[in-house]
Amino acid sequence: MIFDSLEVSYGELWGSEQGMTHPDPVSRAVAARRHAAGTDYAVLLSARERPLALIEYWPRGMWRMYLFDDRSWRMQMIDLKPHGTGMLLAHRSTRWQFAGEREHASGKWDVQETTTVSADGQVEVRSEFAGSRGASPEPLHARTSDPSSVPVRRFPAPFENFLCPVPEFGDWQVFAPFLAQQGHEPATTVVLRDVSVDEGSGPLRATGIERLFSPGACDTPEGPAVVDTVDAGLLRITSGQLAVSDPGCIDRTPRAIAVPPGEFPVTLSLLRTTHGTGVAAARVTFQDSPPREWDLALRPDEDLGLLGEGQFYGVGVDTGTAAFMDATRTVIDDRLDEDVFIPLDSAVSVELPGTGTEPNVIAFRAGRGDGSYPVWIGRTDHGQVGCVVVDFQLHSADGGE
Repeated sequence: MIFDSLEVSYGELWGSEQGMTHPDPVSRAVAARRHAAGTDYAVLLSARERPLALIEYWPRGMWRMYLFDDRSWRMQMIDLKPHGTGMLLAHRSTRWQFAGEREHASGKWDVQETTTVSADGQVEVRSEFAGSRGASPEPLHARTSDPSSVPVRRFPAPFENFLCPVPEFGDWQVFAPFLAQQGHEPATTVVLRDVSVDEGSGPLRATGIERLFSPGACDTPEGPAVVDTVDAGLLRITSGQLAVSDPGCIDRTPRAIAVPPGEFPVTLSLLRTTHGTGVAAARVTFQDSPPREWDLALRPDEDLGLLGEGQFYGVGVDTGTAAFMDATRTVIDDRLDEDVFIPLDSAVSVELPGTGTEPNVIAFRAGRGDGSYPVWIGRTDHGQVGCVVVDFQLHSADGGE
């Protein structure tokens, strides 16, 4: 196919997603801000609504390109990295061959050929055949094989053949020559046309947080439910910094919030449905005054301008558990099972007492388990921290509309 124009759209990284459109689109403005900040995003180049290339921008100037053939099948992956010449080196390229549409859809290739190029132009080509074993069930980009059974060719080549300019944001013509590797020939002049995506209302907004702690009946996607609140104890803060984290994970930069020292009540919002009871939210209250505004708790390196529609920065949970604690408090790993995880099998919260003047920890189940959850700071009329809420997004009052 010969093309003289390309439609350009932006979104989140696709990873192993095998679709032909962005699963999570973002606006051009958001993608441009991410590019300037050196954070990841993806660019989709299409012609006549058919995908030709998906380009992922990664931190530290790394790029990955997926190429599609005339059937809109993803058939090739190219990794590019900065080269000493100031350009990008296509240092690894992987091609796949599939017996048919069903095999392509399931990622069961017949042949996988990987070409690697060193900085001085030494080329190595490895060809792997599925044969009677069948293709590996691993993702395409993660496959390995027995080196002794893989045919290998090595030869020198001018490394200039594998270089391309580092694009400024929007200068996607630099990738057009790669499209020829899947039979898409660029015309002498290629025009780029941005596909409009509304920037929308931006990051997740705190709507209805107070309702999370209002006991009574409510509706959820799973049907009618009841909200109850329970006291989880008093949290002792000694350093003036509240940390919100997963107690089972080492976080060198915990999500910390400046608060007054003292002892403050922790309240859990429980959502009871026909399927069981879950912790919908957790709150530590510092002042009795109701919040007048809500801010998303951010780390110093987090920028709301880099977020797309409805996105947020949140506390990461990998053990199904979250906790409030003083930022100076440490948790002993070899005591976690006995002190936290086993007790939470039969309770919704648990307190790890401090010793002497050491602050305590109040841990609780985290909504549906592992994931990322927004942490909201409720501020009073004078801008002081009135409360901090972790929203586990179990029902309609989850911070969204």
